[in-house]
Amino acid sequence: MHVLILGGTTEARRLAELLHGTPGLTLTSSLAGRVSGPRLPPGEVRVGGFGGAEGLTGWLREHRVDALIDATHPFAETMSFHAARAAADAHVPLLALRRPGWVPVDGDDWHEAASLADAATLLPALGRRVFLTTGRLGLGAFVGLDELWFVVRSVEPPEAPHPARMEVLLDRGPFTLDGERALLRRHRVDVLVTKDSGGAATAPKLTAAREAGLPVVVVRRPPVPEGVPVAADPETAVRWVHEHLTGR
Repeated sequence: MHVLILGGTTEARRLAELLHGTPGLTLTSSLAGRVSGPRLPPGEVRVGGFGGAEGLTGWLREHRVDALIDATHPFAETMSFHAARAAADAHVPLLALRRPGWVPVDGDDWHEAASLADAATLLPALGRRVFLTTGRLGLGAFVGLDELWFVVRSVEPPEAPHPARMEVLLDRGPFTLDGERALLRRHRVDVLVTKDSGGAATAPKLTAAREAGLPVVVVRRPPVPEGVPVAADPETAVRWVHEHLTGR
């Protein structure tokens, strides 16, 4: 029995840890390869793309995959679409593993955006010193906002295009509340931009922004492809694997 995990997230790595060593189970984790020096999960690991949905379909068939788990980042919309199409074409059951999104609480000043471009249109009315935590990709959406200053945090150095007035912080979560408070003070941040990635590793910035009374632009996550079941945590995904493979 062969399970393929489309990974790169904390949840994907935890799922691989829980499944590794299961008798009769072959486990492969696939990483996109966009981050240098990733933390590798246990089991077999492949790095790199498949060549679209067609390439993934061929890989599923060639390697006789019995179950596919899409545990990619909540904003990896293209990969999730390819997974859904490939699973259907190869007749392989598919589960999406998605950490729950963040929910505003009393004291939050959230402004929802449908995309990074939408977020960029909101910023001039909200602040002048922006803490941008949407990763190194998509910074081109903020080009042209020359009256604003950005501090950009990402794991890898961003590439052009990007805002003209920008300072880059290379760092990887999890982040602490004290650290986020200090960052906001040090850079005199007056507005935060984040994707609704969910999870605890990067949530302290939301608490720090709430304490400081800062507005937060939250980019909504894309939906899971229609018809794909969703597990909110690795433990639920493990049960799905065991129930499905036992049933087969």
